[in-house]
Amino acid sequence: MRKDEEKKHLLRALDAFKRKLIVISHDFDVLAANSHAAVVCSENLIGQRCHKALYGRETPCPNCPAIEVLKNREPALRDIRNSTLNSERISCLYSYPVKCGDITEAMVVLDFEFPSLEGLEEQLQRSNAFFRRLIRSAVDGVIAADKSGKIIIFNDAAAELSGYGVEEALENLNIRDVYPGDGAYEIMRKLRSTEYGDKGKLKGFHVDVVAKSGELIPISLYASIIYEEDKEIATIGFFHDLRERIKMQKELEKAQIQLMQSEKMASLGKLAAGVAHQLNNPLGSITLYSKLIMEENELSDSVRKDLQRILKDAQRCRDTVKELLEFARQTRQFMKPTDINVAISRTLFLLESQTLFQNISIQKNLQSDLPLVFGDIQQLNHVFMNIILNAAQAMEGKGTLMIETVADVPNGVVKIEISDTGPGIPMDVMPHIFDPFFTTKEEGKGTGLGLSMVYGIVQNHQGEIRALNREGGGTCFFVELPIAGADKRGDTGGN
Repeated sequence: MRKDEEKKHLLRALDAFKRKLIVISHDFDVLAANSHAAVVCSENLIGQRCHKALYGRETPCPNCPAIEVLKNREPALRDIRNSTLNSERISCLYSYPVKCGDITEAMVVLDFEFPSLEGLEEQLQRSNAFFRRLIRSAVDGVIAADKSGKIIIFNDAAAELSGYGVEEALENLNIRDVYPGDGAYEIMRKLRSTEYGDKGKLKGFHVDVVAKSGELIPISLYASIIYEEDKEIATIGFFHDLRERIKMQKELEKAQIQLMQSEKMASLGKLAAGVAHQLNNPLGSITLYSKLIMEENELSDSVRKDLQRILKDAQRCRDTVKELLEFARQTRQFMKPTDINVAISRTLFLLESQTLFQNISIQKNLQSDLPLVFGDIQQLNHVFMNIILNAAQAMEGKGTLMIETVADVPNGVVKIEISDTGPGIPMDVMPHIFDPFFTTKEEGKGTGLGLSMVYGIVQNHQGEIRALNREGGGTCFFVELPIAGADKRGDTGGN
């Protein structure tokens, strides 16, 4: 028999045990309970039916391990796989008999499983390690945060995407810092709404995130809210970097634009060829018969002067047709040493006689000994044609157009500046002037392809182009192209 002192210590140990321990009779009446069970249940358990006191049930619980103890007089575990009770409120996961000889006097029920504790910690460690490896090796960034916004999961891909170290993010970063402005609140609003799919889930949502450097990075976000008993306890998101995809889309758009322009110029070339054929025959006749009249007849000075004017204008028409054919001729790209001054002069020859340019003063400052650049003369004609036409339209046919070429031999480039005295480009428009299909012109007066095509051609020539507003009004376009023989090169084989 135990001594009183021993019994006292044993009872204190049971009361100090922070798990529920309840002793019940064959009729499921509570005979005794430790202090933790009494505090958690917050009422006097002794004398009550356990299923009534713990769960408010009039009959014993399904899968109750105490029932198995009564039947088999052996310890039993509750099967909670099909239980309708909340697993966190179950107080009788394990039960064993209190015997006196072969007679079961009572039963003890516990809220934990003695047998299952064996090896549980090791299994838990293995599971946690596998989970960490799974998250860490994910291709996309994985970020989870608790309700306060504190980062609790931050994998290597998220670190690579954001620029934050894993430990740095876990210790100092808040989920609100990941999105610009009120982006985190907007994401939560969408997650809690049913307008974007199932409540608590967000799939393939395109949004920007803020890197440590301040760069805005476009991502595709798959996010969800983690619930516990219908209460939000955390959020988790998978961040897929869209930069490479967007880059490929832009390159595809550029290729499509160049294809459209190529088809457009091919059609223009066919049209120009037809027009040239129709014009060259009558122009030839005009020239021939004018010369015959001058040679075979005695003419007064005034008549001869008129015929010379006819010959001069006819020759000018033939030269214009020839330049138009040369300009719009369908050819494969061929990069070779090219005189930029010739390309600019040819473009001006086609434009300066047009009505739009009659009230525009054209000032040229072309360096006489300008080195040749490595480029395609036809494509460079398109570049200068587009920029000069845009300048004339911006000035609405009145103002000054200034064109300057200069060699920057130390840097291996030829610089071309084309400026006008128009109103300039609005600051909110300036960042988009080279974007495909961006135009400020009225519908039907512009496609938005001109400057994007110009940008693509200059890039293909390994050159640079930019635009700035001039002080006092007007815009200046700066084009730099590599000097033939310098380090920069285009595609010599054609494209």
